[in-house]
Amino acid sequence: MDREISKEVKLRERWRRVLKYSMALVGASVFVIVIVSLMKDDVAIDSLEFCKVETGNVDVSISASGVLSPVYEQIITAPINTKIIEVYAKTGDFVKEGSPLLMLDLQSAQTNYNNMVDKVKMKSYELEQLRLSNNTFLSDIKMKIKVADMEYNRMLVETGNEKFLDSIGSGTTDKVKEVQFMCKSKELGLQQLRTQYENESKERVAGYKIKELELSILKKELNEMKRTLNDAQIRAPRSATITFISNQIGAQVAQGSQVAIIADLKHYKINGEVSEMYANRVRVGNGVRVRINGNDYNGLVSNIEPTAKNGVAGFSVQLDNDSLALFRPGLKTDVYISDGVKENAMRIRNASFYKEPGSYMLYVRNGDELELRQVELGVSNYDYVEVVRGLQVGEQVVLNDMRRYNAPKLKIKN
Repeated sequence: MDREISKEVKLRERWRRVLKYSMALVGASVFVIVIVSLMKDDVAIDSLEFCKVETGNVDVSISASGVLSPVYEQIITAPINTKIIEVYAKTGDFVKEGSPLLMLDLQSAQTNYNNMVDKVKMKSYELEQLRLSNNTFLSDIKMKIKVADMEYNRMLVETGNEKFLDSIGSGTTDKVKEVQFMCKSKELGLQQLRTQYENESKERVAGYKIKELELSILKKELNEMKRTLNDAQIRAPRSATITFISNQIGAQVAQGSQVAIIADLKHYKINGEVSEMYANRVRVGNGVRVRINGNDYNGLVSNIEPTAKNGVAGFSVQLDNDSLALFRPGLKTDVYISDGVKENAMRIRNASFYKEPGSYMLYVRNGDELELRQVELGVSNYDYVEVVRGLQVGEQVVLNDMRRYNAPKLKIKN
């Protein structure tokens, strides 16, 4: 027969099973904790840059880009189709006003100029000849008018005499009529000469003015050819530095093509570009902070281009100090255009993570851990970014680029 198991044995067996399961549960928990601990990312504190959230003013600015360029720069072009026969300077040379830069082939242009000089002389002689011819012709008519006037007056006297003779019976009525007819004929002839003189005077004056105008046009063409000929002797229009010059002797150059560029490398401006969405906030006179090779310089917006191209609007910046020795043409610059002030705003330092107002995922320090938090940022300038929500004054924010981390929490290693 089977014996009945005692209560003590049953109780002892039960406690053995409970202890066994408890130890398994504790072991599993420890295992999970260890695995989670091993999976958690650690970040060395020395590799982190922290910024404390604070309250202060944010000088609102618009970010733009720019390039240093000389205040004065002039492109010199070829005034005629020709070729280069001499080069007197090279790129980088400082030249004084009037210094020769290039010699162009001017033989054809000089020949054309000489031909035009002869043509102007010929037209001047023709004009003088026409003046003398007009004076002679009009003088002849004047003389004819004087003669006709004298004959007419004589006929008036003769008519009076015939009338007197007829009145005393010594003349005849037919003789009076004949004399009156001849007198009227002389009067009409005189009127005809006077009309002819008036018409001829107007016609010849108009013809003379036409010839004068033709001569004037030729003189203007001559002056233009002379100016072109002078320009073809390429000289520096002012004291400056050569930044480009065509130095290939014998090379053909077309009219209007670029043969040299000179610039004043002692004074500079910024040619900037800003997104067209901010273009209406950029105004002439706005204060500007320009960052060049890590150094900041102040200036003002001096000019705004009227139209936008390819999504950007152009503007120019006049620097307060535009003649520093470290300036070079073509240096890239960061430009911050002042657009008002936000007072008593929460702010953090501006860093590379900030692009524009909007939502950002930033790591915030909590003891020896970093917590990933969604933060809304607002306007900015070159130093600070406005915090709209998501942070509190006094909290520390990581400014490093943390995009390689995805964990909601990171442990800080000392």
